[in-house]
Amino acid sequence: MDTAKYIWMDGRLIDFEDANVHVLTHALHYGTGVFEGIRAYEAAGGTAVFRLREHIDRMIRSAKAYQMDVGYTAEELVEACKEVVRANGFRSGYIRPIVFLGLGALGLDPRGASVQVAIITWQWGAYLGEDGIRNGIRVKVSSWRRFSHDAFPNAKATGTYINSILAKRDAVTDGYDEALMLNSDGAVSEGSGENLFLIRDGAVYTPPLSAGCLDGVTRNAVMTLLSDDGHRIVEKVVHRSDLYYCDELFMTGTAAEVTPIREVDNRPVGPGHPGPVTRRAQQIYADAYTGKLDAYSHWLSYI
Repeated sequence: MDTAKYIWMDGRLIDFEDANVHVLTHALHYGTGVFEGIRAYEAAGGTAVFRLREHIDRMIRSAKAYQMDVGYTAEELVEACKEVVRANGFRSGYIRPIVFLGLGALGLDPRGASVQVAIITWQWGAYLGEDGIRNGIRVKVSSWRRFSHDAFPNAKATGTYINSILAKRDAVTDGYDEALMLNSDGAVSEGSGENLFLIRDGAVYTPPLSAGCLDGVTRNAVMTLLSDDGHRIVEKVVHRSDLYYCDELFMTGTAAEVTPIREVDNRPVGPGHPGPVTRRAQQIYADAYTGKLDAYSHWLSYI
């Protein structure tokens, strides 16, 4: 991770080294925060942030679900994200806005704790590796189950990612690149930090939000792009055995972008290399975030 010179924190740019919190910060003890992962790219018209407003809107919804008053409008946060990328002189990079509870309360009733907002940016390559983008990754079905949305809101909250960390660490320790997680009913939910797509007999399937997966911004973008490209998109319950019988599999996420899966539980996916629908998804997604598709130019916020 390449560090930046400046971080936006509570309304102003400060030096990277000064962006600190107190050890009694509520979020440090209880995971009371919400966040986003956003990417800026070198696009046809200059540096642009992909689906910036959609990400900020989701973060505000996540904060509302956890009864945190962000204290800034979506427009203010959009401009702050642009400001921090611009200040650091990045032509592309990853952006991490976070809203979290700070000082003022310590206990399971967080009323009285201050709400803090920070926006960090750094330069980050392919989350699951350049080889993974080209040739696909190996995944395993985790023994850790994804929690359901009747246990936690469908929000991108900091504390809930400890569930993902357990799954990811086990997968990597066992020699895999990523984990796939089932929900409490045994149906496929998502990866540790990515949504999942499955192709079989020409149709594109993805688990519904009711399966416990995040309402992904990249998931939505890829569904839209593939549908507009003429593919049939179906949200349906996916079972573990479906992973073994499908023709193609890929993951989506801001960090992961569109990453093919070549193997699940030591079983090759299709012929064992990325298939045509996956390659098409990668292509049109990249064309969208680099500004090559006029129909999706509204997804780009230029710096």
